[in-house]
Amino acid sequence: MLPATPSASMRIPLVASFFFLALSALPLLAYTPHYTGSVIRLDAELDALVAPEARPELLATGLAWAEGPAWRKKGGYVVFSDIPKNTIYKWSESEGLSVFLRPAGYTESNPPPLGRELGTNALLWDHHGRLVMLDQGNRRVVRLDEKNYTKVVLADRYHGKRFNSPNDLAYHSNGDLYFTDPPYGLDGLDANPHKELKFNGVYRLTAAGELHLILSDLTRPNGIALSPDEKILYVCVSDPSDARVMAYDLRPDGTVENGRVFFDANALLKQAGGKGNPDGLKLDKQGNVFLGGPGGILVITPQGKHLGTIVTGHVTANCAFGDDGSTLYIAADSTFLRIRLKTVGEGF
Repeated sequence: MLPATPSASMRIPLVASFFFLALSALPLLAYTPHYTGSVIRLDAELDALVAPEARPELLATGLAWAEGPAWRKKGGYVVFSDIPKNTIYKWSESEGLSVFLRPAGYTESNPPPLGRELGTNALLWDHHGRLVMLDQGNRRVVRLDEKNYTKVVLADRYHGKRFNSPNDLAYHSNGDLYFTDPPYGLDGLDANPHKELKFNGVYRLTAAGELHLILSDLTRPNGIALSPDEKILYVCVSDPSDARVMAYDLRPDGTVENGRVFFDANALLKQAGGKGNPDGLKLDKQGNVFLGGPGGILVITPQGKHLGTIVTGHVTANCAFGDDGSTLYIAADSTFLRIRLKTVGEGF
């Protein structure tokens, strides 16, 4: 059992441009309704989740690489990362797209960057309505303090060694934060000489600030999510040579057991020409999985049956439920989209 380091009370001031852009939220791209993509139905069961006439709606384009959307119930808007642009964007029905935070991750006051992906990755609002960010550019887990616009460092090291590049996260109802730490933010990935950990881990950070390594045997841990009853932990493995989603039984003490392949994506990845490794995932209230993978968003039952795919036309990273819980917001390469569903996301 190790305390998260540095202390969760450490606060790091941000540069002046942060204050200006975060507060002004200057409009960036005009929003014009436009439908794109399609829905591929492999099983009639999909109709209970996605209406036959539904199609993705394009909300924004011209991005570098969209990632990690998160819906804010208080305020009614969604935020998402553009990692190469070191920016978090905000999208709302009334305002369209605007800058929420820039720089979101790496700043010039830190040591030289070790990769080109300098921004934040996945985002999530905690149980107190505070934005938690996986600061990939600075290799740490942080929380935004919107009162004075500083970052609170929740964790950045395990056994004194820096994380690789924290990627995705999920909260348990008890306040535990689960997150993955692949090497995607480092040039050369595992071969980067500044990679301090020999493995790519999955961690649990307790509400008390204690950091635990729960998995160290996955080559490329990526997306992570909990089942609605919090008995299963899902972890995506975005390894092009063994693309899959793993499922683990979650013990009462927060550790995992009985790891098994929930969904094998290798055949689909091959059909897609090697594009679209399993990335991020979210679940609805019934435990159906909405997975960013080959072709777009794969819709998978709790038993691992692939019902169909929401085709985005782009390599698709991650998604988040929003609005009343029946809208799925999708980060797909240079685009940001949404689609109305007949199901409701977990947590709504």
